[in-house]
Amino acid sequence: MKKSFAALVALLSVSSVYAMPMPKGDAAAGQAMSAQCAACHGADGNSAAPTFPRLAGQNAKYIYKQLNDFKSGLRNNALMMPMVADKTDQQMADLAVYFSQQKAGVNLADPALLAKGERLYRGGNPATGVAPCAGCHGPSGKGNSYAVFPKLGGQHADYIKAQLIAFRAAGRDDNTDQKRVNDAAKAGEQGIMQMVASKLSDKEIDALANYVSGLH
Repeated sequence: MKKSFAALVALLSVSSVYAMPMPKGDAAAGQAMSAQCAACHGADGNSAAPTFPRLAGQNAKYIYKQLNDFKSGLRNNALMMPMVADKTDQQMADLAVYFSQQKAGVNLADPALLAKGERLYRGGNPATGVAPCAGCHGPSGKGNSYAVFPKLGGQHADYIKAQLIAFRAAGRDDNTDQKRVNDAAKAGEQGIMQMVASKLSDKEIDALANYVSGLH
């Protein structure tokens, strides 16, 4: 178990989920288009509703990839898919750059879950094969711009929880439509987050979501 856990940690530290070239984005053009995003994500990318993700300060290439995945149907979301259906690559790059340059807010984490969340985030759970989140997303949750792993620090706990549950459902092939598979390199394969989340318990997901929401 220890050898397989160490191997997974090494894999997560060097792997990239992004291979798509991104046009040079124009933040001013992105801001001009951002009004259509404001209802859910806020004018500056700091969403008021905890079920909608904060986009402010997020890795531009990560945002760009997610928009492309919504457009292609690789990532299934009834709200986002129509929003990007007519967007060009340049327009998606413009939006991504605009939101990446905005200052992100921070949430207050529940102190009761902080210790458990921090242990999981920084050290994983070797007993069950859960790799530490910090290996990909950084000690302070800022992500990895080279490998295009997303910024997690300050993200809403409710949103993080929903994504972990969707990744877990895909990794375990749960009988539900709420699955997230767009971290896999090829259709039908397991992506990094599917493998990691498949081993998380409900309580671990709650603790991790709470912990990263307060990271900054």
